[in-house]
Amino acid sequence: MARDELGPIEVEVRDNNINRALNRLKREIGREGISRELKRRRFYEKPSVAKRRKMREAERRRRKEERRARRRRRRRR
Repeated sequence: MARDELGPIEVEVRDNNINRALNRLKREIGREGISRELKRRRFYEKPSVAKRRKMREAERRRRKEERRARRRRRRRR
């Protein structure tokens, strides 16, 4: 889900509609995981805690992929 390019996230304001542009910016930031990353980096994380977090995240990704694969197999039947 990471963008191919690094740099600022820009949102165009159309028809002077700032609320719509702000909502789009919030959606983009959420999709990129920026707010979650900022929250995580707010305090120092011990290497042992970081290792546990990374293992949990990897396990979550693995389970998610298994669910998707199972759904795809069911759909093919």
